[in-house]
Amino acid sequence: MAKAKPQLEWCIVRIGEDLNWWVDEISDEMHWDIDGLSIIDPRQTSYIIDLIDPLNDYGFDFNILEAAFFRFRIDKDLGQGRVRLERVNDALLDTEEQLFALPNVIDEETGPYADLIDHITKLRVKLLNDTIDFEQKLTLDEIEDEIREEQNNSLIEGSAIHVFNEIINILEYVPAGYETDDDLKDPDIEKEVSEEIPEIDEAEEQEFEKDESLRWDDDDEEEGEDLDALEDDDDEIDLDESDGEEDGEQVEPRGQGQGQGLK
Repeated sequence: MAKAKPQLEWCIVRIGEDLNWWVDEISDEMHWDIDGLSIIDPRQTSYIIDLIDPLNDYGFDFNILEAAFFRFRIDKDLGQGRVRLERVNDALLDTEEQLFALPNVIDEETGPYADLIDHITKLRVKLLNDTIDFEQKLTLDEIEDEIREEQNNSLIEGSAIHVFNEIINILEYVPAGYETDDDLKDPDIEKEVSEEIPEIDEAEEQEFEKDESLRWDDDDEEEGEDLDALEDDDDEIDLDESDGEEDGEQVEPRGQGQGQGLK
């Protein structure tokens, strides 16, 4: 007897306290267990694609990414943080529509989503070995063991692992005690630095304006006025020297008369 094909047409999702989306109901209950089933929202999808960009130099296959998710768009807002989604066949990379992405975890061990996790982990290891001078090359087992340990700790605490966190934990993974060039340019770090610079309120600004010791602009303006006055004096001298020419009188150039007197 042939195995029935999954009939995945819609799902209802809710926003959790962690601000991630979780599946509440699904059209294909036979093949899906919604207990702890998470889904990636459009904002998270864009963030993941940005993190994947450096892996292109190491042979990232976007077909694996597309196969790893079922795509959905918003059908209706049900209120109280719940939304009904309907399935679409649009590719994540070839549409401008805001899509949710449900990982294909029908077969958790060997399915398309498992292939994606394996793919990005291998490429992340290659990238780190190229960009960080390790005493010994980082291995695939090391990164898998460390990430698996973190996941086990979350499960022990009773926290379900959201698919978004699972993916970025790999794409942003750096061994303890090391950092990449991208980490040094972390926008969050730059934001923290900018927030450390206090803003001057209006009252403080007025106090600064009253402080004569800080008003160097006035001195500059006075110096500029003195220079303008000197330039005006020079113009008056030039005009006096040219008066004779306007009256028809011939005025000898300066120094010329003295030269003739030496002859």
